[in-house]
Amino acid sequence: IFGNLECGVDDGAGGGLLRFVFFPDIAADFLQVSMEMNGGTPPADTHNALRRIQEGLWEVDRQVSEEQGMESGAVATNVVSFARSDTSGRIVAELVKDEVAVIDGQEVLRRWREEVGDLTGVKTLGFSGATGGPGGGPAISFTLMGSNIEQVARAAKALENRLRLYEGVYDIRNSHEVGTAEIKLNIKPEAESLRLTLADLARQVRAGFYGEEVQRVQRGQDEVKVMVRFPRAERDSVGYLDNMRIRTPDGGRVPFHAVAEVELGEAPLRIQRFDRERAVRLSGEVDKEIAEPDKIKADFLENEMPRVLTQFPGVRYRLSGSSQAMEEVQHDLIIGALLALFLIYALMAIPLKSYAQPLIIMSVIPFGAIGALVGHWIIGIEVTMMSFFGIIALAGVVVNDSLILVDFVNREQRLGVPLIQAITDAAGKRFRAIVLTSLTTFFGLIPIVLEPSLQAQIVIPMAVSLAFGILFATVITLFLIPTLYLILDDFKNRLRQAWGHIIPQRLKRAEEHV
Repeated sequence: IFGNLECGVDDGAGGGLLRFVFFPDIAADFLQVSMEMNGGTPPADTHNALRRIQEGLWEVDRQVSEEQGMESGAVATNVVSFARSDTSGRIVAELVKDEVAVIDGQEVLRRWREEVGDLTGVKTLGFSGATGGPGGGPAISFTLMGSNIEQVARAAKALENRLRLYEGVYDIRNSHEVGTAEIKLNIKPEAESLRLTLADLARQVRAGFYGEEVQRVQRGQDEVKVMVRFPRAERDSVGYLDNMRIRTPDGGRVPFHAVAEVELGEAPLRIQRFDRERAVRLSGEVDKEIAEPDKIKADFLENEMPRVLTQFPGVRYRLSGSSQAMEEVQHDLIIGALLALFLIYALMAIPLKSYAQPLIIMSVIPFGAIGALVGHWIIGIEVTMMSFFGIIALAGVVVNDSLILVDFVNREQRLGVPLIQAITDAAGKRFRAIVLTSLTTFFGLIPIVLEPSLQAQIVIPMAVSLAFGILFATVITLFLIPTLYLILDDFKNRLRQAWGHIIPQRLKRAEEHV
């Protein structure tokens, strides 16, 4: 049922009838864009980039308005743009309310992203809904770890290039950033004979270039600090360090180059660690109308990740963000489903006083799950996390009809009615109760399935699983349960006949031996 990805990922299975998106995108009334420029970008360039992004939304609004024969206002009603710092900013757009919207939020987001395109000097540009569905974070997210940050950064860059080859993947972010230039001071062995330490060296260099407070002057309500440092002309170049004199503990002065050396390097803007190792996070969003995040992730982990990491020994990875959350939720769903099935079995096995009859009753659960998937195909929606919640809940509902049939057959047999007649009577006399119970549940869920509002979108997959699963399982129940009951009776008779010959023979042999 689940089809192959259109981005070239081929798992050799599936017919493309049903798509699987564990964490779906939920339409929102607000959209937002987060932008961060390269380090050192002038504030004017940041404001120009924000203005270009905002103009992109108004261009989308103009295009949609022309398509709908409107003057303006087909997409957004209000747009707010603000800079969070000299190199970053955010834009929040309020969309036309869902009741009168001519285009949904996801389509607006897609067209807005295409209209803006690539901006010069922009390091990261993220388009998202201000409110979203479950998952929390990018659709694909990995964390690379290792003791050598250079190796980790190179591995992250190689994986980033591989991830860009997948169709439907956008807004790829690499958390490794090029640090700012810094000067590292290293003290020479000759300084030890002068009892000069690295702390003394650093303190004097800081006082000369940054300054040292020597006095505070009160001016009205303000307090003015008086700082002493080198003249501005002697603080704008690293070369002036060589002309600096360092004071020794005994009061003498020595040239800077005689006791220290300068090393140029980069200071990281931020340091990320995981398990006490340096880490880099790689993430990307997926257009879920084009591709399925789960299949892209599976193909990436199976093919691309091992191929790249073999080139960088000592670098390992783990899932993070939405990818990690999906793995955890899937694991919890499996545990919860197994626990629910065990409890359902136990609750029926005790009153029925049978180990086999609960299995007959529960045999309709897989068919209910099939009906739930068929319902998603009929409605035209993808299978999501909420769909699996509905299927687990469905397991406790579809057994009701089977339980009614089995209980009726058991009561008829206790009254001495032949098995065939008891099964026939059960199918006929309980047909109305079974069908009416299922139809009332189905039609009770239909309003939720057909609800177009944004608030209902997250629960529609669950309602579809319950509604169509119950309907499909009811039809199967009327044919499957009587058949399985007859098969169980034949199986018991054969066992009875087989053991009926074996047990007397063994008893006779035991008596002869005695």
